[in-house]
Amino acid sequence: MTTSQHTKRPTIMVIDDSNTIRRSAEIFLTQAGYEVVLAEDGFDALAKINDHHPALVFCDILMPRLDGYQTCALIKKSARFHATPVVMLSSKDGLFDRARGAMVGSSAYLTKPFSKESLLAAVREHTAPAA
Repeated sequence: MTTSQHTKRPTIMVIDDSNTIRRSAEIFLTQAGYEVVLAEDGFDALAKINDHHPALVFCDILMPRLDGYQTCALIKKSARFHATPVVMLSSKDGLFDRARGAMVGSSAYLTKPFSKESLLAAVREHTAPAA
């Protein structure tokens, strides 16, 4: 299946150590017509981001090895991806988590478990309409 550049939907990266969360996000996003790249943790994401150039990154906060704050900070420090919106995912809806996410450059915060509607609303809000 080939698509022209004009009809290509944005690529969305989902970084989460939970297979359930990754699969849910992948299903919701694929059904809505987005390309999806999945990563199990920050190292996995950083290895894949250059190849896929996601328009938006969803990043879990609590992950082994490299947590979401560190991953977001590294994406934002990259000259190539500093403008890429990062939406933090967390099962905790705390003010501290939101503030810390904003400090490392995240654009928004989505509480897990998220609904299809809240996930897609975040995508629409943080990706530019396709040209």
